[in-house]
Amino acid sequence: MKMKSSMVKYIALSLIMAFVIVGCAKPPVEETNAASAAIEAAKQEGAEKYSAEELNSVNNELAAAADEVKVQENKFFKNYDKAKQILAKVKGDAEAIKAGIPAKKEEAKNAAVAAQTAATTAITDAKALLEKAPKGKDSKAEVEALTNDIKGLEESLPGVQQMIDTEDYFGAADKAKAISEKATSVSDQINAAIEKKGGKK
Repeated sequence: MKMKSSMVKYIALSLIMAFVIVGCAKPPVEETNAASAAIEAAKQEGAEKYSAEELNSVNNELAAAADEVKVQENKFFKNYDKAKQILAKVKGDAEAIKAGIPAKKEEAKNAAVAAQTAATTAITDAKALLEKAPKGKDSKAEVEALTNDIKGLEESLPGVQQMIDTEDYFGAADKAKAISEKATSVSDQINAAIEKKGGKK
């Protein structure tokens, strides 16, 4: 009987200790701060521009961790293990995003430079073609208009380099592509005028 009483006391004490340990589980404040800091570091590196989708994903994971913490805070027996696992993943993913930014930035730069080169070539081709455009009273106004178009494209081209210099690679690529398309359109108009007059390209 005495042994049973001791056993009951032991079990009761064990349960009390379990209640205290589990009930006093602390929210993962340090883990949350570390994950948030890793995300901020990725943003500073340029994640919002070069890894927007990945950044959005880790932000969602961070929000999920916060939700899990709230769920546990409303429980008598708190367990923040799941939240800590999520936060550890957030931190790791954010650090991976930051590490990958330089390569993505270089890729964007190369694409912008390639678009710039294509735009320059398109303008040069249009200018060369303009020399073969039919000359005459009836086509004078059209040739002047095309000449002004090409001049405008040449004047806008330095803006692409300025954007590249300020690391606005996506903007530079878009601007260069627009210039290329316009220059190609001018070339098409010149070709049409040449064909209309029965000239040779």
